[in-house]
Amino acid sequence: MDLSLFFFSASADDAHDLLLDSARFADDHGFAAVWTPERHFHEFGGPYPNPAVTGAAVAAVTRRVGVRAGSVVLPLHDPLRVAEEWAVVDRISHGRAGVAFASGWHAVDFVLAPDRYPHRRSALPELIDEVRALWRGGTTPRPDGVGGHVEVEVFPKPVQADLPVWITSAGDLATFELAGRLGVGVLTHLLTQSLDELRTKIERYRRLHPGQGRVTLMLHTLVGPDDQGVSALAREPMTRYLRSSLDLVAGMLPGSPFHDATITDDEADFLIGRVLDRFLAERGLFGSVPTCASTLRRLAEAGVDEVACLIDFGLPAAATRSGLTHLARLVGR
Repeated sequence: MDLSLFFFSASADDAHDLLLDSARFADDHGFAAVWTPERHFHEFGGPYPNPAVTGAAVAAVTRRVGVRAGSVVLPLHDPLRVAEEWAVVDRISHGRAGVAFASGWHAVDFVLAPDRYPHRRSALPELIDEVRALWRGGTTPRPDGVGGHVEVEVFPKPVQADLPVWITSAGDLATFELAGRLGVGVLTHLLTQSLDELRTKIERYRRLHPGQGRVTLMLHTLVGPDDQGVSALAREPMTRYLRSSLDLVAGMLPGSPFHDATITDDEADFLIGRVLDRFLAERGLFGSVPTCASTLRRLAEAGVDEVACLIDFGLPAAATRSGLTHLARLVGR
């Protein structure tokens, strides 16, 4: 089971210092990769509008850890530009770049490309194919500024012959099947699916993927000396974290009471409190080293290859850094 670090902070105060310090730690302690997302126009994830920028920063301060986007919202962008930017990250990192692509899920993000929102899911496979072809040295025809048509290619040339690719899934089986057919990895989470449901989707994905593929699971994470101490430390930050993202996450939860616009802040906090115990116990990586080792074994048995540990959910920076020292004891288990 590979362990990576994943970032999706709801606060910009020290997000980038924590990112770079944690990336150095990951590089020194055998973690597989560092993932940063693409988020726009919202406090939740707001420090990360462009994973190529944060990825380049991670690449510059590390030597061996993978540098990955989790995720590039590809329908928002020209594939030519995406291939260019990540070729630079690949050069800076000497061949450590990797990208998860997503179709996008929040309409406000698409102020950058409003006409693409209705077709974002159906367009994703072709857009991924174009990025991969450009990465391998292909060209694409484009109109220039004076009405002509030219064939353009990506510079600089990346180090890796092929770009490592994942597709991000919130739990839709069709996305797992698409990743299998394209022969790429899957990046997913447990926010909208149980582990048993994920196991079934992984089995379907493996049957379609010619090389069995790679499944990366993002989990909110805090590891400490004992289970009770971790739960007590994580409860208040996780409540604030989920509260800050409520208007976004509600759209991913069909039938959720959070769809009701009449719910007050106090009622929302009450509902979050009711689900938080289950979340800490079943939908994250929380607890002591032995408890988390047992969780990782269950995930491996379900077919997960890598856990991307989301560590920046609102804890004080000192507590996050302390948690990393305990998490590092799980690397290689």
